[in-house]
Amino acid sequence: METLRIGSTGPNVKLIQSLLNRIGYPAGPIDGVFGEQTRSAVIAFQRDNRLTADGIVGPATWSLFERFLEGYDTYIVQSGDTFFNIARRYYTTVNAIMTANPTVDPMNLRISQELIIPYGIDVVFTNIDYTYEIMQRDIQGLQARYPFIEVGSIGTSVLGKDLTYIRLGTGPVEVSYNGSHHSLEWITTPLLMKFIENFARAYARGTSIRGYDIRDIWSRSSIYIVPMVNPDGVDLVLEGLQPDNPYYDQLLEWNDTGLPFSQVWQANIRGVDLNRNYPAGWEEAKAQEPAFGIDGPGPTRYGGPSPLSEPETQAMAEFTRQRNFKLVLAYHSQGRVIFWQYRDMLPPRSREIGEIFAAASGYLLSDVPYEAAYAGYKDWFIQEYNRPGYTMEVGLGRNPLPITQFDTIYNNNEEVLLLAPIV
Repeated sequence: METLRIGSTGPNVKLIQSLLNRIGYPAGPIDGVFGEQTRSAVIAFQRDNRLTADGIVGPATWSLFERFLEGYDTYIVQSGDTFFNIARRYYTTVNAIMTANPTVDPMNLRISQELIIPYGIDVVFTNIDYTYEIMQRDIQGLQARYPFIEVGSIGTSVLGKDLTYIRLGTGPVEVSYNGSHHSLEWITTPLLMKFIENFARAYARGTSIRGYDIRDIWSRSSIYIVPMVNPDGVDLVLEGLQPDNPYYDQLLEWNDTGLPFSQVWQANIRGVDLNRNYPAGWEEAKAQEPAFGIDGPGPTRYGGPSPLSEPETQAMAEFTRQRNFKLVLAYHSQGRVIFWQYRDMLPPRSREIGEIFAAASGYLLSDVPYEAAYAGYKDWFIQEYNRPGYTMEVGLGRNPLPITQFDTIYNNNEEVLLLAPIV
């Protein structure tokens, strides 16, 4: 991790500001600027944890931050330990420790036995720029806390990043959700990640969410979630173009807008709009490009040289073919609308289910606009399987939506995510 000090800026500064505020060290606004208030919070944290109190986030401080960011610590049982007194030291609960250590008998702890101890804070951050690295750390933290969730990879991106999936549930009814096909729309990733955390926690505790019995959904359904389809593009938007990027020169040429990547880049790292790269009306989408001023790779709307030309769309298509999804939700932003059609195809119950989702979210069930009518993931799913597929356009405003909209977006969509496997 990069060393942070006075004057540092960027997503990692936002990350430590959010963390420090969360664990009781006021770091000020989460603005990504390492100023005096952030430095004071770092010094206080370092003093309390017997580190050199220099206000610089170097390797030793990062190492301790990492434990909190992952949401758990590894603990070696000492003489006299019980789950109860360990829980008090970590500001957590006995039930949380039992969930994270399902094979351990709390009445028969052994000295030198290794335990996973969740901290008494949430894992998923919902008030910061949500990079690929942050997502992967959160997934690791959730898997440690909730070892019953399944985590795997459906493939890799152009730059070799894992396209991770998380499975919730063990039942026969399969559905799938995905986010961040488009890099500016990265807010859809923490939306899905926070749902994973809330769902897993409710399952572990045997509690309901919005009146829905989570253990019943778990036993009846399997929810497969790919929270970040386009990690290379998301990191380009949030972290900027790095000199070691193998597409550095091409990206500078492709982004001919005169604006920074953080304001315009929707495509993957090769300048292909992933949601115009699926083999459902790809030729029609290609025919639209001249009218949009598209003549090759760029920030948006270039559908690639051929359908499924990109490793990300290839992975999504193959993952879908390997499962038996009864419906899919593809999360995008913005507009607070639900697109449910592809051409004149009407899969059974597709409008009825769309109306249920609209009522639950407060979004408008809408016809697809001309510029988004072809070659998307939900279009391909409808064409291939004649089953319901929905593009959920969350939030309002200009992409990228401000993270301040997160709570509203989550509240609008949580019931949809609960309904999809059981509707």
